[in-house]
Amino acid sequence: MKRSIIAMLLIGFAIGCQKVPLSNRKQLVLIPNEQMLPLSFSNYKEVLDTSRVVRSGSQADMIRRVGGRIRQAVESYMAANNFSSRLKGFQWEFNLIESPQVNAWCMPGGKVAFYTGILPYTQNEAGVATVMGHEVSHAIAEHGNERMSEGMLAQGLLSAGQVALGAALAEKPQQTQALFMNAYGVGAPIAYQVGRGLPHSRSQESEADRLGLIFMSLAGYNPQEAVDFWGRMAKAGGGKKPPEFLSTHPSDERRIRDLQKQMPDAMKYYQRARR
Repeated sequence: MKRSIIAMLLIGFAIGCQKVPLSNRKQLVLIPNEQMLPLSFSNYKEVLDTSRVVRSGSQADMIRRVGGRIRQAVESYMAANNFSSRLKGFQWEFNLIESPQVNAWCMPGGKVAFYTGILPYTQNEAGVATVMGHEVSHAIAEHGNERMSEGMLAQGLLSAGQVALGAALAEKPQQTQALFMNAYGVGAPIAYQVGRGLPHSRSQESEADRLGLIFMSLAGYNPQEAVDFWGRMAKAGGGKKPPEFLSTHPSDERRIRDLQKQMPDAMKYYQRARR
């Protein structure tokens, strides 16, 4: 069984290998946007229909305002670096959801959700831009597609030689839908095992941090706020977080250290945006 799964992953990697913008890390992405985006849009609508969406007020206005600026920054950056094709079919949307969850996410196609529970930690508009840039970067780098492609191959829901998301949804709809929601951080996180899964997820988080820092800077938000935000999150954790090797995220210390290393480059984008 293990050999067959490994063989499928290797075949899939050969077929669906592409590179992540900026980091140039090779990734497995098997599901084309023509199949992924309709699933994303329908799931996003379902989330909104079953949630208490904050339609008006200063907080909702801020989420949409920051989202609009991040969108412009993303589109400018992707065009300048010949990655505009990754934005084909995007239908951007930014919504605030009333919930105590300290969370935010972005589905394929630019479908963003912020939960009010994270706002005490963002504290200001630049803090929101930190989270917004990070979550949008996951979608730009197609991290969810990557996780879903691997998960569907491993569970036998997707043939490496025949990419048919619709067939998987028809044959095993609950399993496929669960993979999608988990891959994009909606609901319970994916239960990774130590070894293959965890380091891979941490690499995705680091890529999203790096891209997000650039996007918020290009949008005219001081990238130093990213360090301040993650510092607040570290204090909120109270030292109860698991060791880094057992976590799907980099340790707070490592994340802040990496952001500080990237800060000189980010400040160049920020200064350029302010001219």
